[in-house]
Amino acid sequence: MFEPASGTRQKPQVKILKNLFDKYPFWLSLLAGALSATGFAPLGFWPISLLALALWITIVDRLESRKAAFFVGWLFGLGHFVVGLNWIAKAFTFQAAMPGWLGYIAVILLSLYLAVFPALAALGAWSTGRRRPIAYILAFAAFWIITEWMRSWVFSGFIWNPLGVIAVDSPFAMSARSIGTYGLSGIVIAVAGLVASAAGGLLATQWGIVLRRVFALILIGGGTVLLAMVGSGEDISPSAAQHTITVVQPNIGQQDKWQAGYEEQNLAKLARLTRRKDDEPRILFWPEAAIPDYLETGYPLRYYYGRSPDMVRGQLASLMKPGDVLVLGALKLEFDEVAAPDERRAIGARNSVFAMGSDHEILGRYDKSHLVPYGEYLPMRPLLSAIGLSRLAPGDFDFWPGPGPQSLDLGSFGKMGLQVCYEIIFSGQIVNAEDRPNFIFNPSNDAWFGSSGPPQHLAQAQLRALEEGLPIIRSTPTGISAVISSKGRVLKSIPMGQAGRIDSKLPLPESPTLFARYGNILSLGFALLLLICAIAIRARGR
Repeated sequence: MFEPASGTRQKPQVKILKNLFDKYPFWLSLLAGALSATGFAPLGFWPISLLALALWITIVDRLESRKAAFFVGWLFGLGHFVVGLNWIAKAFTFQAAMPGWLGYIAVILLSLYLAVFPALAALGAWSTGRRRPIAYILAFAAFWIITEWMRSWVFSGFIWNPLGVIAVDSPFAMSARSIGTYGLSGIVIAVAGLVASAAGGLLATQWGIVLRRVFALILIGGGTVLLAMVGSGEDISPSAAQHTITVVQPNIGQQDKWQAGYEEQNLAKLARLTRRKDDEPRILFWPEAAIPDYLETGYPLRYYYGRSPDMVRGQLASLMKPGDVLVLGALKLEFDEVAAPDERRAIGARNSVFAMGSDHEILGRYDKSHLVPYGEYLPMRPLLSAIGLSRLAPGDFDFWPGPGPQSLDLGSFGKMGLQVCYEIIFSGQIVNAEDRPNFIFNPSNDAWFGSSGPPQHLAQAQLRALEEGLPIIRSTPTGISAVISSKGRVLKSIPMGQAGRIDSKLPLPESPTLFARYGNILSLGFALLLLICAIAIRARGR
């Protein structure tokens, strides 16, 4: 992208940059990957991310082989994911069965795998559009969309920090309503590519190139506005009922959550933050796994540890007034069926969310579907447990997955969709389209996630609200709990490390957005369109 026009004399600074790119492509790509992750929360240095991406895109374009393009892409991904996912190491400090240093090894090993996806994007772009700037940029955006989508499902998927999340608070984010988060990531790549091309023209004083790239950026901005207009759902009438909600954040750390003897103290924290300030019926939201007690009857008595479901429900109902609904995280056990009822043995658990009325009755239950490998279940358990490994969450057996997205009917409060913890990061997989809810509740336990994980989690929840046109309520033990509008704006929140409550009106939903109706087929269709344009431009230039 720094190639001068025919007959143009190169400036010294251009020669220096070209020599630098040609001499140190591997180290520069690794550095660019690390810098590109600074655009994610909590830093939010998105201009640095764009410049780092532009640097990497330029380096890939100058390489002479597919092997080099793949390796440079892999090095970029390694730096990108090691920095962006460093919070994972914190989770290992809560598991006494494994040494804390293993967390840093886990971050590196995970990054070594995830780096394959940027490597594939670089390989595809190099093979399709190398040395033809516009074709190359379009191809890079297309292959990034495809590989990021692949990252959401290959080996069960781990799509934390899609690139588009750095634009969540920008006008570009509204395009996610049409082309989804992965399409938004493609726009970020296209903008970075145009920045790289414009920078090359500027350094070489090729003003025609600069003006064409600036014009292309203006076209992208206009196209983004058009995509946002096409994809947006219609606002619900302001006269529609807005229900009162209370979101509780007790600031109970992971070290205290399952500690023996802390049950009453933790419940007292939740109770103190829950008590009513008026007589208006409301929905109360508590975090994931808010209590250690079991709410369902029918288990062998030895599993209740002297706290029967009737007693526990009675305690919870004492915090409510007629018409209230409490939504909270708790565990459900699964038993073998080969013994007499009182002799049954627990063989599994479900990470569940229960909705309970003020009359002590359970209104519905949702079981988490997308479980965290090594967190909620141990893959290849016989082998890995034999060498001393265990899952991060406490317990002797694995969690079982639920059936997938569903809506719970809360009567006069409307229908509630649920996504527990990191389920919310999976674009296009969070809503039952045949039973569309009025809002989504995302209880989470972000106490595992260190200082950078919680704000990154919140930003991804904002994108889900944008895509679906639905408000999202988040309740976490230690932060960041929040009320998010259907346009992805954080209306109210409680910072990390603070106990508190949010009293608010439940934001109104919109009618289904274009993305809510068709999902990631639109993201992939956008990628295909970009790729066809890239191939056509390349063919025309031959």
